[in-house]
Amino acid sequence: MLEGISITLSIFFITLIISIPLGILVAFLRISKNKLISKIANIYILIMRGTPLLLQLVFVFFGLPLLGIIFDRFEAVIVAFSLNYAAYFAEIFRGGIQSIDEGQYEGAFVLGFSKFEMYRKIIFPQVIKRVLPAMSNEIITLIKDTSIVYAIGLNDILRIAQIAQNQQASIMPLMEAGAIYLVLIAILTQMLRKIENKYAYYR
Repeated sequence: MLEGISITLSIFFITLIISIPLGILVAFLRISKNKLISKIANIYILIMRGTPLLLQLVFVFFGLPLLGIIFDRFEAVIVAFSLNYAAYFAEIFRGGIQSIDEGQYEGAFVLGFSKFEMYRKIIFPQVIKRVLPAMSNEIITLIKDTSIVYAIGLNDILRIAQIAQNQQASIMPLMEAGAIYLVLIAILTQMLRKIENKYAYYR
């Protein structure tokens, strides 16, 4: 079970590290004034959000090798999860960025802020505050979605619990797995709540 927890947490953290920056990038591409770039980003988001994550995982691990692109199990999970969650994060950040009043952009330029400084000091702190509830929901969903990796034989918490259940002919391993997920989500919820409180001073 400890091995399963390690794999679950590795998938969780690596996916976040990749998908959040990628989601921010896709969000900017989505709101780009270049119609072609915006359209490509929109199609990517549509595909990722419009098809099941399990299907995407199976496609990456079983489908791409037919095209000569081969990943091991863990790599396939990271690719599928990162691409999927980046699309969701992109839409969350897009909404947050577009919710900022246009006058704040104009005011930043009048005060002499560069575009980078404007986003870092003025826009993004407000965006983060506004998108945190939606981000929190997606992050909590991610820890639960890691359970689908059993489909390609990766030894996460759920797969190890199922193996133990079959060996022991007992429901206890599944109950233990459920308890582990509950503890992980409870810890995440508290951490995310503290982050939300940290940004509460932004109006």
